[in-house]
Amino acid sequence: MRRFAAAAVLALACAGAQAGEFLSVGEPTAVLYDAPSRNAKPLYVVSRHYPVEVIVNLEAWVKVRDHTGALTWVERRLLVDRRMVVVTAPSAEARMRPEEGAPVAFVVAQNVALELLGFVPGGWLRVRHADGANGYLPAALVWGS
Repeated sequence: MRRFAAAAVLALACAGAQAGEFLSVGEPTAVLYDAPSRNAKPLYVVSRHYPVEVIVNLEAWVKVRDHTGALTWVERRLLVDRRMVVVTAPSAEARMRPEEGAPVAFVVAQNVALELLGFVPGGWLRVRHADGANGYLPAALVWGS
């Protein structure tokens, strides 16, 4: 019984270590499959910087969740540690400072990926657009944080 309890604790600890781990696609494109094999059914093709949440990490394959909630498999070699978020609101105004009344730094449309530069108290994120512009967005407007 003791061995079972220790195994259960270890399994929970390992599962917790994966919770909240986000990666992004590092190649120009990546195919997302319904199983961990190139022979499996291809479901989607996504582009570079597409953020995913790690659910299961095997040696060569990773089961991931995306901003739509879809669970798919992708080859591990196609993912990088660069932290990205995707805008889920119809549009979002990134601010010069992390406050509602601050001047607008840039505006982004839904489904645009932004690099996550950091977390700011009060529910704000510091982000960078692909063109190099920096700003602050409320975390509620994006997925992947």
